[in-house]
Amino acid sequence: MEFDEGLIRALLREQHPDLAELPIREVPGGWDNQLWRVGDELAVRMPRTERAPELLRKEYRWLPALAPLLPLPAPVPVRGGEPSARFPRFWTVARWVPGTPSDAVPVTRGGHAAEVLAGFLRALHRAAPEDAPANPDRGVPLAAHEDGFERGFPFLAGCADPAAVRRVWEDALAADAWQGPPLWLHGDLHPANVVVTDGTLSGVVDFGELCAGDPATDLSAAWLLLPDGSARRFFEAYGRADGPTVRRARGWALLRASGLIAIGRAGDEGLPGGKPTWGPAGRAALARVLADE
Repeated sequence: MEFDEGLIRALLREQHPDLAELPIREVPGGWDNQLWRVGDELAVRMPRTERAPELLRKEYRWLPALAPLLPLPAPVPVRGGEPSARFPRFWTVARWVPGTPSDAVPVTRGGHAAEVLAGFLRALHRAAPEDAPANPDRGVPLAAHEDGFERGFPFLAGCADPAAVRRVWEDALAADAWQGPPLWLHGDLHPANVVVTDGTLSGVVDFGELCAGDPATDLSAAWLLLPDGSARRFFEAYGRADGPTVRRARGWALLRASGLIAIGRAGDEGLPGGKPTWGPAGRAALARVLADE
């Protein structure tokens, strides 16, 4: 589903008229939502997949309370757009987070970014309330993803030593399960969901997968987001991950890398939903995971 400036302006005029005359421009990218910048400080997020309105409502419910606890800017929803005759789905107006997505401009100041990412996740990874959203795909035991790993294995094996990939995965599966309480998780930390300024992380976006569970899901960002050789410094700064958690995080990094590589390949082939910039990010993450084996 795609949108145009006329629809965005009409929706604002209908529900938030004080914003309707601000400059509006489309922002490339996005998966579940299409982003339109409104003025200098806001953005409209328009759902373009079936599941997107539910994810937007989740952000609208939880992110305003969580964001003040975090040391990096986040796209906090400040207004909601209710379904109407003009557009039948929930949409939001959120704070604009400046920076360039990391799949376009990767992190270069590894040590600094490792400290920043560790501080962000230390702040986020706190015990979640009982009514925190669950997610069947994030924060769960890795065994739930064995079929997904096998589907993604050819993408990984095509870029690296298949035996090494299999060793890391089997080791992650064998690691002790998370024994602590469910913690708040971002759930979708990959290069397109963080922004970079001056070579380091400057913001985190797209909290649609926000949930509670095993922090190993988020800790995979040590290899997904940071340059070569930065994972050790990240885990030292994070300070809360024991050996089994790091092993599980490596398994999560393999899962995420396979998805990035697959979507990147689809982009190279001009297929719907493909994103060419994701392939190099996925291959780089895979190489970093195996280098730390």
